[in-house]
Amino acid sequence: MEREAHYDSIMDRSKRIMWQDDCYVDLQSTSCPVSSQAGTEDLGWIQKHQDQLQRFITASFLEGMLTHLRKVDVLSSADETKIKEAGRLQDQLNMLTTIVTGKDTQGSDALQGFIESSDSQVAQLIINHDSMGKEHKEVLLRRYEQYRDRDSVSCPKLNIFSRTLLLVDGLSDIQQKEHDLMQVGATRGRKRNHLRQLGLTKLLEPLTRVSLPPRVSLTLGVAGIGKTTWVRHFIRQWSQGAICTDVSYVLPFTFCELNSLEKVSVERLVKMAFPHLTDPSLVLSSSCRTLLILDGLDEFRCTLNFSDAAPCSDPKKEVAIDDLVTNIIRGNLLPYVAVWVTSRPGVASLIPGGLVDRVTEIPGFSPKDIQLFLNHHFSERDFASKIWAHLESHKILMVMCYIPCICWIVADTLMYIMQSETQESLPRTCTELYAHFCSMKAEVGEPRGREPVKMEQLHGSNRKLLGNLGRLAFYGLLKRKYTFSEQDLRAYGIDLLLTQCSLGAGVLVREESAIYTTYRFTHLSLLEFLAATFYHISSKRAIFDLFSESTMSWPKIGFQNHFRSAFQHSQQAEDGHLDVFVRFLTGLLCPMAQKPLAGLLALGRDDGNQKAWAAGFLQGLLVSGGTVVSLRAVNLAYCLQELQHTELLRSVEEDLQLGSLAGKLTRAHCVVLGYLLHVSPECSEQTNLTGSLNYTTVKCLLPQLLYCNYLRLENNHFKDDVMELLGSLLSAKDCHIQKISLAENAISNKGSKALSRALLVNRTLTSLNLRNNNIGSKGAKFLAEALKMNQVLVSINFQNNAIEEEGAQALAEVLHCNRKLVSLNIRKNKIGAGGVKRIAEALKTNRTLTKLILCSNQLGDKGAIALAEALTVNHTLLSLQLQSNSISNRGMTALTKALRLNRGLVSLNLRENSIGVEGAKNMAHALHENNSLQDLDLQWNFIKSSATKALAHALLSNATMQLLDLQENAIGNEGVIFLAEALKTNVSLRTLCLQGVSSSTSGAIAMAEALMTNQTLQTLDLRGNTVGMEGAKALANALKINRSLKSLNLQENSLGMDGAIFIATALKGNHQLTYINLQGNGIGESGAKVISDAIRADAPGCVVDI
Repeated sequence: MEREAHYDSIMDRSKRIMWQDDCYVDLQSTSCPVSSQAGTEDLGWIQKHQDQLQRFITASFLEGMLTHLRKVDVLSSADETKIKEAGRLQDQLNMLTTIVTGKDTQGSDALQGFIESSDSQVAQLIINHDSMGKEHKEVLLRRYEQYRDRDSVSCPKLNIFSRTLLLVDGLSDIQQKEHDLMQVGATRGRKRNHLRQLGLTKLLEPLTRVSLPPRVSLTLGVAGIGKTTWVRHFIRQWSQGAICTDVSYVLPFTFCELNSLEKVSVERLVKMAFPHLTDPSLVLSSSCRTLLILDGLDEFRCTLNFSDAAPCSDPKKEVAIDDLVTNIIRGNLLPYVAVWVTSRPGVASLIPGGLVDRVTEIPGFSPKDIQLFLNHHFSERDFASKIWAHLESHKILMVMCYIPCICWIVADTLMYIMQSETQESLPRTCTELYAHFCSMKAEVGEPRGREPVKMEQLHGSNRKLLGNLGRLAFYGLLKRKYTFSEQDLRAYGIDLLLTQCSLGAGVLVREESAIYTTYRFTHLSLLEFLAATFYHISSKRAIFDLFSESTMSWPKIGFQNHFRSAFQHSQQAEDGHLDVFVRFLTGLLCPMAQKPLAGLLALGRDDGNQKAWAAGFLQGLLVSGGTVVSLRAVNLAYCLQELQHTELLRSVEEDLQLGSLAGKLTRAHCVVLGYLLHVSPECSEQTNLTGSLNYTTVKCLLPQLLYCNYLRLENNHFKDDVMELLGSLLSAKDCHIQKISLAENAISNKGSKALSRALLVNRTLTSLNLRNNNIGSKGAKFLAEALKMNQVLVSINFQNNAIEEEGAQALAEVLHCNRKLVSLNIRKNKIGAGGVKRIAEALKTNRTLTKLILCSNQLGDKGAIALAEALTVNHTLLSLQLQSNSISNRGMTALTKALRLNRGLVSLNLRENSIGVEGAKNMAHALHENNSLQDLDLQWNFIKSSATKALAHALLSNATMQLLDLQENAIGNEGVIFLAEALKTNVSLRTLCLQGVSSSTSGAIAMAEALMTNQTLQTLDLRGNTVGMEGAKALANALKINRSLKSLNLQENSLGMDGAIFIATALKGNHQLTYINLQGNGIGESGAKVISDAIRADAPGCVVDI
């Protein structure tokens, strides 16, 4: 109850609360605050403290004021009643101050005296809040202003001002279990497409008008993504009064600071960090809205244990530091204080989800962001474009750049190499890049653009420093310790003075606070690189297991044994925290990676045998292992890339792009495929595994398919057992798949059931293709039930699945309630007139479906009439396909009547029906009134020249029709002449298809005359007629004048050699045509070559089929 009352008071104090994204709901009282008389001198003290009174007043304190003022006869009982009946707490306070100040000075003095003599926290906040708060903000601003340059990105579009957090449901599996760089590799830094964005200003706001502000907020982000930068930015903004103005105090702590403490109370902790806050209990009280920031949980030396931590609710009691943090997050301590925790994802999973009210995630750079960053910071001498080109050709470096901190490292290092003028090749692997980075930091005193000093001449202190830093990094990595004290540095032989030299300062970051001074590596990956250098050097002479700091371990002699040991530890680490370490360890076997480090580290000489041995060792690990390809296995492919042993990687990538993986997917291939899905946007954007998989390979690859965008699994003979696997894939929280094609398989209703279960929980899939399976009406029902709940899928293809009338009825029910589905394909499903009637009924209320394909369903005239009735009221359907449905003039009459009223339909396909002459004439009449239809397909419909005359007449007035298809209708020369006449006037038609319409020379001549004046037609298809030489001559003359036609098809038109030459010669004067087809015209091979060469010479941009 107490907490509820507290949050009620918070919501009363907030003038406005965010509603959804940018909409505000005004919760301010509608009753006008009673303002004091202007110019009344009695209001001095009350006016000065009016805001504090409004902000901190409580019901009990107000009651105390009323009692006191009654005692001293300032208020009467009538006044007290009037105040209590004023409404809300703030309104009662307004009424009180109005009444008191309306009396003589005795009233104001009595109120002031009561508050100043009270020792309650409310009174202290009313009196002292402004001065305390102002001093606190000044202290924070001074403390965090020093980081402004380090935190800021001068490119406006990349600064935190213009970026947002992502509101997430919680941690995904990969975030809980995998290394940061493996997470970034698998997801390629992409946002999950269903996530909402949340600006930093809304971090502490309720999301809806009925929800409470979050007490515990958790912000996730991989190492180097900018968590601390966001925190510092927030503090600076708050200190300047720019955001969260209703928060009285912000108390920021880093877990690095807390690492130095053993036992402490909350109040003493606040006093240590902020000595200017003389009374911490006041700041931490329920009367005051305070935010406690705990930055960098992943750097905490203690493991939080929420099940065994001793409960503590006394802010004055000293407890172990880990118990203190646990009790704060639990709400035992400081239940009224808002808490904001930042952490890397893996460690954040230690906090029970039920204790966290809001989880946000910091997104990394997108490829567009990386380009912006490069263009802004490296604009001179085309460095930005050169760096971008290098990143595009070395995808692993691009993936690393999704992390802003690494993007700085990569770009700085590449530019340094390009400026050095030593003609060194740019690094192709992460190991090479980090080797150059260390070399750059060692040489940073040398002016860029000049030849750097010889490595051998570098001061010996750098070699010693780097060696000791490597040892510190290695054992820090094993202990999962990422921040170090001065004592730690001394213990590993690191001279603190050397940490200030260029190499030391480039590799280590020193952080000072009021409590403690700590050091950390510039980025986690740099720690892992230096750890690998230490292990690489030490393994050549060590006789004991390096993974144990003591000498009490089994003897291990020789580099290869130590190398095996490293991989053994890496493969056994379930969270992959040694993954990147072994990548660097492998990469250091390459001469190109060793070269920049030659003077800095005693790497020794390698004759190439170790590299060859390591390649064989890694390939041996690829083929061994379990039936499922884990990310530990995928990391082996990353290691092969670092080793520059890429034959297998290139082979699998080529097969994937060509769609020729069938019969080749061994376990090693599956591992490499998993790697390619991480690093290659092309492979993951459309993963074509058509005809390549079976149950075993699907099971093997399953975890790696989660992060594909478009997954093509066509023609794999999948049965229902595979659908169970794919159902689990689509149900996973980590699933990023947006489109999946399961066409041409053997999925039955059981498989559909597995898919339907997945669709109930999946939040990413927008397109599902089930063409040519066997799901039947029962399977359609299962999927329909899921679609009633699913709010993501926008396109589904049921073509040729025998769903019949029963299945169509189930889908009609979906259309009644689903508000997301945009495209529905139920071609060739025998739904009949009964099925389409149900769908037509649903279309009367549905307002989201825009494309409906009902071809080859035996709808007949009854079905057409039902659809026509729906079209009179539905104006959102844009495309309707009714090919091969036995629709005659009767059905056409109903459809054309509907088209006169319909304002939405853009495309109508009536191909291969029997609408005949009368049906076509009715359509012509409709086109006089319809202003939305753009594409009309009337192919194979027994239309004659008389009906064509009516259609041509309609084209004279219709201004929207862009495509007219009359193929295979015997309209003859007469019909073509009518259409040609219309083209002289019509300015909207872009495509006209007249294949096989029994037209000859006279029709072609008429069309040629039309082309001389028409300037809008772009595609003309005259295949399968008898244009002849004279017709070709006329068309050739038209082409010399016409400037709009881009595609002309004259296939099988008896042009002969002469006719073809006419056309080819005409292209000298026509530069708009991009495609021409002259096949099947009796030209012969030699003639075809001559004409083809002539066209290519005269119109090089024109594609010729001859």
